[in-house]
Amino acid sequence: MRLFHALPQPWHLPMVAVLHLPEGRESRLVEIFARRLRMPVCEAQDKADIAPGTLHFAPPGYHLFVERDRRFSLSCEPPVLYSRPSIDLMMSSAADAYGPRLAGIVLTGANEDGARGLADIGAAGGLTAVQAPQEAATPMMPQAAIAARTPDHVLPLNDLRELLMQLDALHAATH
Repeated sequence: MRLFHALPQPWHLPMVAVLHLPEGRESRLVEIFARRLRMPVCEAQDKADIAPGTLHFAPPGYHLFVERDRRFSLSCEPPVLYSRPSIDLMMSSAADAYGPRLAGIVLTGANEDGARGLADIGAAGGLTAVQAPQEAATPMMPQAAIAARTPDHVLPLNDLRELLMQLDALHAATH
């Protein structure tokens, strides 16, 4: 929540968040974030367009992919690193779709999911950032991402939010 809190409006860039949630439980993330943020928040749907200025959450129990036509697709393939949705799968597919026009951020977490996906974003020329492990509630994900490929930025959450604001301002100025 702290990463997205107080982002300026209007917001231009689409954002996708993948969290590991217990399978079979209803997610209330959209409801919680929609009450607190000043931007549209939704759960990603199969074949739905990736909407600008919107925070999209991966639905629990499904892998979320970004297709080359900039739409979402959902899959019930087996878990990756014990997780479905998989951060790696979403980030890797987004790197294929967006290439150097993509930014990826890995935050706190208890396994290595996201490390390979963030490395794929970097290999595609995208911007990569990781939450400073010493600030993370559970530093395993940030540490794994740093070990997999040196990110462009390792920052505390407040500075990651500033980075997002700079990227959004740059996007707005060039589109």
